[in-house]
Amino acid sequence: MKKALITGITGQDGSYLAELLLEKGYEVHGMVRRLSTPNYTRIEHILDNIEIHDADLSDQLSLIEVIEASEPDEVYNLAAQSFVATSWRQPVLTGELTALGVTKMLEAIKTVNKNIRFYQASSSEMFGRVHETPQRETTPFHPRSPYGVAKVYGHYITLNYRESYNMYAVSGILFNHESPRRGLEFVTRKVTDGVARVKAGLTKKLSMGNLSASRDWGYAKDYVEAMWLMMQQKSPEDFVIASGETHTVREFCEIAFSFADLDYKKYVEVDEKFMRPAEVDILLGDASKALKKLGWKPRTTFKELVRIMVETDLKRYGIS
Repeated sequence: MKKALITGITGQDGSYLAELLLEKGYEVHGMVRRLSTPNYTRIEHILDNIEIHDADLSDQLSLIEVIEASEPDEVYNLAAQSFVATSWRQPVLTGELTALGVTKMLEAIKTVNKNIRFYQASSSEMFGRVHETPQRETTPFHPRSPYGVAKVYGHYITLNYRESYNMYAVSGILFNHESPRRGLEFVTRKVTDGVARVKAGLTKKLSMGNLSASRDWGYAKDYVEAMWLMMQQKSPEDFVIASGETHTVREFCEIAFSFADLDYKKYVEVDEKFMRPAEVDILLGDASKALKKLGWKPRTTFKELVRIMVETDLKRYGIS
């Protein structure tokens, strides 16, 4: 039986990945930060089947201890300060967790057992002001937020340990991937929750930022399978994981409201306070390498993803 350690197991990706690995017969360990009130909402249904360890990406010793305790074959590093907007308000914290935390985890693996395979959650935000469209593994990075900068560091330090210490260390450059488990602060979930609140009569307006921003959106449940596939290859390589389609925030709003029989134009308003200091206008990924070498492609369409999210949020508010 293979063993896996997932940092950020209580998040969207961590919870879906834990389910996938359990289905594949893994012994699953999860790493969480010690909190006075732990939030296990996304993994409540599998808590009896996984082992939880307290550790922190900012604490080197705790990482060494959790690796020694769990003895994993694979480590999936999904933990980070992952909200772009927060990275402008807390740039130092973002750097410490999202950038230096990767180094500390890699050092911990090198110290305990450098044969452990390591997956780093890289991000399409690294491309920022894009130098070519679509973006692929060879596209230069030009991050436009402290979060994007931190992710570039994490990406390159993973490559550096792979080349310097002959470690199996890979990065998945995942484009935006969403689900009903997405945090309410993220734009897609803000929209689908807003639709449900409007339908329930709890609000009449949804304040948004840049409606023209374009993103390549996929379903998180599809994307965690790509993470696993990257870790099963003979040689470590980095992969772009994307749908290959781009849609604007406006399109997302229009489709989401339509699933509740509402016209988004009557409810969505633009508020300057939600605009980014430096905008990323368009992200569009080319996942052809993943299709060729991993046999991976997304199974869920953009419209189906939006429908899943809207229907889940409607049910949360008692609307069927």
